[in-house]
Amino acid sequence: MGDILPFQRRAAPRRSQLCANGHHRWAIWQQKPFDTRQGKLVTVYRCARCGAEKVEAK
Repeated sequence: MGDILPFQRRAAPRRSQLCANGHHRWAIWQQKPFDTRQGKLVTVYRCARCGAEKVEAK
């Protein structure tokens, strides 16, 4: 008979793994409520997990 090996639990996936695959959780950044660029309203979004930012002009 062979040796019995105990099962090992997999490590929980890191939060940043979702962001690394492009699945950010975008939320409006309240610290900078609005900005103007070339006469357009600009909204700053920030990822709740990793802190990445994106800017969207409307």
